[in-house]
Amino acid sequence: MGFIWFWLVAAMIAAYVVLDGFDLGVGVLHLFLVRNEAERRASLASIGPVWDGNEVWLLAGGGTLYFAFPLLYASAFSGFYLPLMIVLWLLVLRGVSVELRNHLDVGVWRTLLDGVFGLASALLTIFYGAALANVLRGVPLQADGYFFLPLWTDWKPGPMPGVLDWYTVIGGLVALAALTLHGALWLTLKTSGALEQRARKIVTPLWFIVVSLTFVSLFATIAVRPANLDNYFHYPVTLIVPAGVLASLAAIWLWNRGAQPLKAFLASCVYLFFMLAGACWGVYPVLLPATTGSANDITLTRALSGPHTLAVGLMWWLFGMALAVGYVVFVYSRFKGKAGASAPSH
Repeated sequence: MGFIWFWLVAAMIAAYVVLDGFDLGVGVLHLFLVRNEAERRASLASIGPVWDGNEVWLLAGGGTLYFAFPLLYASAFSGFYLPLMIVLWLLVLRGVSVELRNHLDVGVWRTLLDGVFGLASALLTIFYGAALANVLRGVPLQADGYFFLPLWTDWKPGPMPGVLDWYTVIGGLVALAALTLHGALWLTLKTSGALEQRARKIVTPLWFIVVSLTFVSLFATIAVRPANLDNYFHYPVTLIVPAGVLASLAAIWLWNRGAQPLKAFLASCVYLFFMLAGACWGVYPVLLPATTGSANDITLTRALSGPHTLAVGLMWWLFGMALAVGYVVFVYSRFKGKAGASAPSH
């Protein structure tokens, strides 16, 4: 049951990154790719029907984490209190800016809100990547399961690190580049005209950045926590995960050059999925490693809820996920096709 719930939570987090990742990327591109008000409206119209629904997966993942692994939830949400508050405010600012710009027909306010939307989106991608890097690196867990992380210390991974150090900054840059690429591929799929052409052209430099940072992050992870490779050595068949990362990167390149935007976008989804699956498999069965010694690790068996709770919860989870997946399929099928500047924003 613990194995099942571990991968259910991982799948929900992956669903959030894949679905909300492209509209975060569109937000980053909103800072420099769009040239005029018509293109800004087209960019926002491409995510308008789905962006807030995509964020539901973040709430669902957090709720499932609380239900299945209460010790992990309690430890992580107390130790990461400061960055979580920053993420919460960035989510608020991003949502407010998207909504208000459609109600204020004043140029200076729209420019300000567009800037807030783009900056909040960029910072969210960085903080999400840094958060994953913190989990891979480990945190200074104490024997009682709690810890505290300042925003930064000496910028070096060690027994008492901060939220930000050179390793977690690499993680943030990987997320920023990968989700910006994801957003560019979405714009090539959902927009037309000059904006579509610029989005397709920017995919190539972004692709090179993502490939470079992917390899840098791999070697950095090996240097910071070599134990993340243990599962791959014990179960060589799981090397299909890094092979999937490489294959999906190659597919993005080939299909974008071949002007096949849907296939290129789906390849980007596969890349994000394999990157997250690889990270999860690297730490399994540890949920949150401790830099203070493996005895303080929060493991699967230590954090798991009771068997009756998990069995009953699984039935409700299946019901809830059936509704959620049905809703996603309906919304994306209802709003398929290109988005234009004259399309409704909501």
